Amino acid sequence: MNWKEIYNSRLCTAEEAVKSIKSGDRVAFAHAVAEPAALVNAMVANAAAYKDVEVCHMVTLGKGEYTKPEYIGNFRFNGWFTSPTTRGCIADGHGDFTPVFFHEVPNYIRKGIFALDVFMVMVSPPDEHGYCCVGVSADYTMQGIESAKIVLAQVNDQVPVVFGDTFVHVSKIDKFVEASNPLFELGLPKIGETELAIGKHCAELVDDGSTLQLGIGAIPDAVLQSLKDKKDLGIHSEMISDGVVDLFEAGVINNSKKGLHKNKMIVTFLMGSKRLYDFAKENPALEMRTVDYVNNPCIVAQNTNMVSINSCLAVDFMGQVVSDSIGIKQFSGVGGQVDFVRGAAMSLDGKGKAIIAMPSVATKKDGTMVSKITPYIDHGAAVTTSRNDVDYIVTEYGIAELKGKTLKERARNLINIAHPDFREELKAEYEKRFCAKF
Repeated sequence: MNWKEIYNSRLCTAEEAVKSIKSGDRVAFAHAVAEPAALVNAMVANAAAYKDVEVCHMVTLGKGEYTKPEYIGNFRFNGWFTSPTTRGCIADGHGDFTPVFFHEVPNYIRKGIFALDVFMVMVSPPDEHGYCCVGVSADYTMQGIESAKIVLAQVNDQVPVVFGDTFVHVSKIDKFVEASNPLFELGLPKIGETELAIGKHCAELVDDGSTLQLGIGAIPDAVLQSLKDKKDLGIHSEMISDGVVDLFEAGVINNSKKGLHKNKMIVTFLMGSKRLYDFAKENPALEMRTVDYVNNPCIVAQNTNMVSINSCLAVDFMGQVVSDSIGIKQFSGVGGQVDFVRGAAMSLDGKGKAIIAMPSVATKKDGTMVSKITPYIDHGAAVTTSRNDVDYIVTEYGIAELKGKTLKERARNLINIAHPDFREELKAEYEKRFCAKF
């Protein structure tokens, strides 16, 4: 059969496709913006036909209805990351979480640690050669397609064709469901004075010719806004958002000084607005690679002047960084933070920098403020980036360099960039802990 015959013979409705899922199966689906909403919705609608189906993925921008209490017995969520719509079931005890570095997920799938019965993905319509594109998420998607026993694909004509490790032949997919829907979009974050101050401090650590890794949100976008006077910046990042487009169009990001993949931005997934997705479409300046390549610390280290910028929930006096849990409650996941912190540290030119940037305080539900720089991490909290890995901590009040510093030096440097309202009590804790004057 030619590819058109294969495609047409496997075309069906979403309701028919999800009948491939059997009770007891492990079902995973593509990450973030690439979540195939038509298939996920059909799976939930067919819940009565299933018992104990394990649902796995990283970030979801969808409704996460399979985690609701009414589906206990039908679905069991096992997150490799958590999101606002999925973290509640873990706290309530009928969901679970598996810690994993982002770059290791494809290998876990290959080795059978994350053995997949069914993988659900969203793709572009096939081209004239019979190849579909996964568009906005190569990360573990390509390995999921390769390793799962059954692959179900939503064919969405709004998925952009993005170059790189993103193409799959129709013969690799078992069921096709044609359903057009807009891709998930994130609104532009609100950037206030605090974020702008953090962005300016981070920019002080970025030299001309640096290669950047950034996350998403107000702080990364504030950093990008503060880099407008830099030259010849590059991108090697697990993801990019809209702020990168502005700097690329201004000529600040041109990837000309990169040590690896010169003249190209390298990412593993996209998450932003339609403007970002349109920018990525058939853009020869951008390539998407799988996460076991992009986030592999040994690959990251081959970039010159590598600067990673990530955020966190808290840092203690020793420099232990907590990014994915609040006490015993799982909040998100490790993602690629440690991948890039270690990759930057291993940078072959010796100029890598790893920055953890955060506001100095958090506001609780009752309106009270708490310091994010603390003597001790919360009981039960998990350390995301260890004190041995931590490099720079940045708040709106300045930069604390921790690498190579003693415990006392670390604590003093951190207290000096804490919110002024908390410095005296932090100094008192310092003197109590170290039996020394601040």
